[in-house]
Amino acid sequence: MRLAQLTLGALGALALAGCSAGYSGVDSAAAVADAPLAPVQLNPPPAVDQSELQVLFWDDATRSARFRDMESWFAGHEVPAATRQRILQPGAPLSPDLVSDLRKVLKDTNAAGIMVLQGGQIRFEEYGLGLGAEDRWTSFSVAKSFTSTLLGAAVADGFIESLDDPVTKYIPELTGSAYDGVSVRHIATMTSGVAWNEDYTDPNSDVAAMNRFVLEYGPDAIVAQMKTLKREAEPGEKWVYKTGETNLIGLLVENAVGQSLAEYSQEKIVEPAGFAGDMFWMVDPRGGNIGGCCLSLRLSDYARMGQFALEGGEGIVPDGWFAEAGDSLVDFGDGGFGYGYQWWTYPGGNYGAQGIFGQSITLVPEKQLVVAVVSNWPTATSGTARGQMRAVVNKIAENTEFKEPEVR
Repeated sequence: MRLAQLTLGALGALALAGCSAGYSGVDSAAAVADAPLAPVQLNPPPAVDQSELQVLFWDDATRSARFRDMESWFAGHEVPAATRQRILQPGAPLSPDLVSDLRKVLKDTNAAGIMVLQGGQIRFEEYGLGLGAEDRWTSFSVAKSFTSTLLGAAVADGFIESLDDPVTKYIPELTGSAYDGVSVRHIATMTSGVAWNEDYTDPNSDVAAMNRFVLEYGPDAIVAQMKTLKREAEPGEKWVYKTGETNLIGLLVENAVGQSLAEYSQEKIVEPAGFAGDMFWMVDPRGGNIGGCCLSLRLSDYARMGQFALEGGEGIVPDGWFAEAGDSLVDFGDGGFGYGYQWWTYPGGNYGAQGIFGQSITLVPEKQLVVAVVSNWPTATSGTARGQMRAVVNKIAENTEFKEPEVR
């Protein structure tokens, strides 16, 4: 259990099918439903000193080496690749000027890989930092959008009756805290009204305090910390970014479903999205997964996740879930930027997942575009690097057309 405790301790230091597609492995969806899935395995890494796990303080070379190998440093679950993998067919290459722009942002932002899908086909795929197509890279807060998707699946499956249910219905230990009167929808949109400091550079911030709570409370760390927080606004009135609340969503889903996020994701994300590689998801001292952070995938599987969301997740999440989850349920008032259910929203009806050090999945529904990026930025956050990548995505959207294939 000590290894698992190191995991959330480190989190305290660091905390973020088109018609052209094919599948491999079996001949039909019915066969997938009948085929037994390989079990999700717990991966306990070698014991290492806690100082080795302070991710925000790793130097550039250490980040580059470890971001592709987090399973060697942290405890977690290994989820096998899909039994029926989605084949991403090559599409028409992007124009030379767009390719040049993408190669420039790959180099300028120290990216490890960029993949562009349109209509489910690969229009660009290149790697840096020695990463290969079959290598994994960590997600940081991109994982929040996976956790949100599992929340939707739990609603569709009837494990969660309504997003308007009180959080305390599923996490009764929070009764008597600032989360009284807070709904599941409030924490999904980070509008609980509960105060939180997410400053990664502040050693006294709430996100930094996670380490202390893990050492003191072990498996009870998440609830113990969140119970200490104070109310600063009425539920629904104020948005504040809180990794701690995504951890609550993960705990809430696991309580409701009776499985770890990793086990539930095998059925609800990995299989239907057709992931080609195994997924690693860190565990916390409870033995459950960290809802707010820290799964690892191939670049192509981040893109498959984006494609899965773009296509609506039919049969997995409620109808219209991703349209709602990727809408500006919280409007930042600066030209279209906002927040949905653990997805960031952008101008033009676009939305995406973001993680520190330059991880992202961006969706442009109007052009059927998915752009997946994994990176090792020099700093945890960078408005310049994020803006440079967003500008290139916008340019791709403006200079490409998508036509639905003819049905024959």
